[in-house]
Amino acid sequence: MKDKKAMKSWISELNLSHPLVIAGPCSAETEEQVLKTAMELKGSNVSIFRAGIWKPRTRPGGFEGVGEIGLKWLQKAKAETGLLMAIEVANAHHVQLALEHDIDVLWIGARTTVNPFAVQEIADALQNTDKIVLVKNPVNPDLSLWIGAVERLHNAGIKKLGIIHRGFSTYEKTKYRNNPEWQIAIDMQHKYADLPFIIDPSHITGKRDMIFQVTQEALDLNYDGMIIETHIDPDNAWSDAAQQVTPTQLKDIVSNLIIRKETDDADDYQQNLLKLRLQIDEFDSKLLEVIGKRMKVAESIGALKKEKNVAVLQNKRWNEVLEKMISDGNQKGLSEEFIVQFFKAIHQESIAHQEKIFNS
Repeated sequence: MKDKKAMKSWISELNLSHPLVIAGPCSAETEEQVLKTAMELKGSNVSIFRAGIWKPRTRPGGFEGVGEIGLKWLQKAKAETGLLMAIEVANAHHVQLALEHDIDVLWIGARTTVNPFAVQEIADALQNTDKIVLVKNPVNPDLSLWIGAVERLHNAGIKKLGIIHRGFSTYEKTKYRNNPEWQIAIDMQHKYADLPFIIDPSHITGKRDMIFQVTQEALDLNYDGMIIETHIDPDNAWSDAAQQVTPTQLKDIVSNLIIRKETDDADDYQQNLLKLRLQIDEFDSKLLEVIGKRMKVAESIGALKKEKNVAVLQNKRWNEVLEKMISDGNQKGLSEEFIVQFFKAIHQESIAHQEKIFNS
C-alpha cells in the first residue's frame, strides 16, 4: 500500500471538488422513504447514498432491517438519481446479495470488524472485487483489530479500500455515544496514509447537534470525507432517530465546513499543531470527567461523616494523600510545586462539596 495516488484513485475518479460525502438513512424502512431521501440528496455534494439493510442489534426484539427487499429499493434509487449505493455487510451471504444487486460500496461494521473470522469470510467472498470496501473501526479501542481487518481485505486483492472512524464503545458515559479516541484514529491514519479516511460523526456523537463539530475536527486532521446518517423524517426514524439529520440540515452542515489544504511547510506545522491540540482537548475533557466523579465520591464521604458526626477536615488523611501524590507526580516528571497547588485546589473543592452535605 505504498502508492498513495493509486490507493486513493477511487475517490479521485469521482472528480470531486470537495471532501467525499456519503449520506442516507440509518435504515432503509420503506421504498418511499428510500426514494424520497435519495431524490432530496440528488444534486448536492453527496456522491454515495447509504442505507442499512441488515441492522445488528445488541438484544433481540428490535428492528433488524428490512433485508433483501431493500436492495431493490436501492437499485431503483440509483437508477433515478445516479448516486452510488452503499450498504453494511456482516457475512458472505450479505456480500453475495449485494453483488447480485450491483451495490457499489460495501462497508464492514464495527461489530464485524471485531471478529477476524467474519472479516476473513467477507474478504474471501469479495476476492479481487472492483467494488469499494470500507472498514469501520472495531467497537473496542483495539488498533490491531482495525489493522488486521484492512490487511485481510488487502490480501484478498481488494484495491478500492477505505477506512471509517466511528468511535469506540466505553462502559462509562461521556458526551459522546462512542468516544472518538482521536489518537487511535491518528495512529491508524499514519499507518495507512494511502487509504481514504472517512469520519462517521453520527455514531461518534449520537446527537445531531454535535455532528458539525466532530466533522470539522476530522477535516482539520486531513480526513478525506464523511458518512452522515440522513433521513427525511429523523424524529420518526425506525432506528437511531437522535443522530440523524434531514437532507436540508446535511446540506447546511456540508456548506459550513472549512476545508483546510496542505500546500507547504507552514501548513504542515498547522496540521501537526491541530493534532496535538486535539489530544490536549481530549485529555482536558477526561480530566474534568474524572474530577467530577471524584467530587461525587467526596459527597458520599461527606454524607457518611455527617451521619457519624465526624469532622469534615481530616488532616492526617490529607497529609498522607498529598505526600503520596508528590511522590507519584515526581515519577511522572511533575514538579512538587505543581502537585501541591493542584491537589490543594482539589482538596478545597472536596471540602466545599462535603460542607454542602453537612449544611443541607
